[in-house]
Amino acid sequence: MTPEEIDKTGLIREAYGIDGIGAPECRSIFVDWALKLPASVDARDAISLLLQHYAKDRSDHPMTAVLREGLHEARPPRRRGGRGGRLGGA
Repeated sequence: MTPEEIDKTGLIREAYGIDGIGAPECRSIFVDWALKLPASVDARDAISLLLQHYAKDRSDHPMTAVLREGLHEARPPRRRGGRGGRLGGA
């Protein structure tokens, strides 16, 4: 997959181009991007690819920090179907 395929709307790319953008704005952009990520795409792989592509020369950019946070906090989805999903059990 390419960065352009993962960031189809260009949210992450554009965030790196905004002068004076801060961490709160980057978090908001990241959440918007993450909500648009297809379920078939592994979030950790997608974030890693975006970091490799956009952050290689921008380690001090707030979006780089947000992507790194997202990489460490991304977890695989847990199955919630069947009886356990209906009753709230794991």
